[in-house]
Amino acid sequence: MIKNILNKIPNFCLSHWLLRIPLAIVFLQQGMSKLPYSIEDAEAWELPYLVWWFVVYGELGAGLGLLLSGIMVSKIDDTPIWDFWIQDLGDLLTRFCGIVMCCIMTGVIWISQPSSLWDVILYDNLHVFLWVGGLFFALRGSRT
Repeated sequence: MIKNILNKIPNFCLSHWLLRIPLAIVFLQQGMSKLPYSIEDAEAWELPYLVWWFVVYGELGAGLGLLLSGIMVSKIDDTPIWDFWIQDLGDLLTRFCGIVMCCIMTGVIWISQPSSLWDVILYDNLHVFLWVGGLFFALRGSRT
C-alpha cells in the first residue's frame, strides 16, 4: 500500500535547483559585495592580498559556475539538451564549484577562530549550511 502511494508521487528531478540557486545567489552576493577588492580589505581580514583575490573570484566563479553547470546538464523530457560530453563537463564543473565553496567556507570558519567545533555547529549556522551545500555538490555532482 505504501509503495502504491510512493509510486504515485511524481519524481521531481529538477530538485537540485532548489539548493543550487540559493547557494549560487549567496556566493554571488558575497563576491560582488567585495568588489572592487583592495589590499585594505585584505588587511582588514588579516589575509594576504593574493588569498583575498582568490576569495573574491572564488565566490563569484563558484556562484556562476554552479548556475552554468546546472544548465549544462539540463534535460527536457529525460532527453539531454546538450551533447553528453557537455553534460560530463557540467558535472565536473559542479563538483569543482562545490570544492571551491567548501574551501572558502572552511577559511571563513577558520579565521573566525571558534573556540571549539561545537561553537561552529551551534552558533555559525549560515557558514555550516554553505559548507555542507558546497560539500553536497562536490560529492554528488550534477547527477539527478
